[in-house]
Amino acid sequence: MSFLSGFIAIIGPPNVGKSTLLNRILGTKLAIVSPKPQTTRNRILGIHHGDGFQMVFMDTPGIHKTRTSLHESMVQSALAAFHEVDILLLMIEMGRVHDQEIRSITANLKRVKRPCILAINKIDKGPKDQLLPIIASYSQEYPFDEIVPISALRGDGVDTLLEALKSRLEPGPRFFPEDMTTDVSEAFIISEIIREKIYLHTKKELPYSSAVTVDRMENSNNNLLSISARIHVETDSQKRILIGRGGRMIKAIGRSARPELEKIFGVRVYLDLMVRVEKNWSRDTRALRRLGY
Repeated sequence: MSFLSGFIAIIGPPNVGKSTLLNRILGTKLAIVSPKPQTTRNRILGIHHGDGFQMVFMDTPGIHKTRTSLHESMVQSALAAFHEVDILLLMIEMGRVHDQEIRSITANLKRVKRPCILAINKIDKGPKDQLLPIIASYSQEYPFDEIVPISALRGDGVDTLLEALKSRLEPGPRFFPEDMTTDVSEAFIISEIIREKIYLHTKKELPYSSAVTVDRMENSNNNLLSISARIHVETDSQKRILIGRGGRMIKAIGRSARPELEKIFGVRVYLDLMVRVEKNWSRDTRALRRLGY
C-alpha cells in the first residue's frame, strides 16, 4: 500500500480556532492561542504522523482587513498558502458565520484548484438546531468537498475531520522524520510563548504593538537554560505600561512564560526580559523583516 502525504493549509478569519485545532491534532502546544484576534502572525508548520500517512499542517494568520504593514504581511502570507499546499481547510466559527472576511476567502478559493474542506468550529457554543441551516447555506456558497462540524477545544469531530483530510491525500513521500512535529526553531517557540503572555496580561492595542526576539540561549552544566529576550514596542508610553510600576508587569509576564518554557524544554529556565522602543515598527517593512515578519 502506498504511503500517503500532503500539505494542508488551515485558513480562515481571525480568532476562529485555527491554532487551537493544530494543537489538538498534534497533541501538544505548538501554536499560541489567545482570545484576542490576530494572535497568529507567522505561518507555523505542524506535522501529524499516522499509520501509512503524514499530514503537514500550515497554520496561517487570520485573513482580515489590513491596517498596517504588519497586517498586510500577515494576510499575504495566508493568501500565498492557497497556492502552496495540496488541501485547503477553511475554518469558520458557528457564532460568526456571516463574517465579511469569509466571502473574500471563498472568492479567493474559486481561483485555485484544490480540494477544500470546511470545518465549522465551536459547535459546543451554539444552538444545535442552527447547524444544519449553516451547512446548507455554505453548501450553496461554495462546492466544499466536505463540511465537518467540530469543537477544536473539546476535540468533538476532530477525528472525523482527520479522516476527511486523509481520504484526500495522494501517494507521496514522508516529508519529515517521524519524531519531528514542527520545523520552527527553539528561538521562535520561546518568542511566541512570551508574546502569548503579553496578550494575556496586557489590554487594548499593546499586544499588537509588541514583538519578541531572542537575543541569547545558553545551556549550563547544572541543567539550567538561560534565555535573554527583547520585547519591542512602538512608544515610550507602551514601554512604561509593559514594565509596570516597580517592574510588576514584566515580572508577571516572565512568571507566566517560565513554567511553560520549562515544560517544553524539560529543564529549569532563567528568563531575562528587556523592553526596547522601536518607533512604528509595525509600519516599517525593514523593521518587520528584522523582527521575523
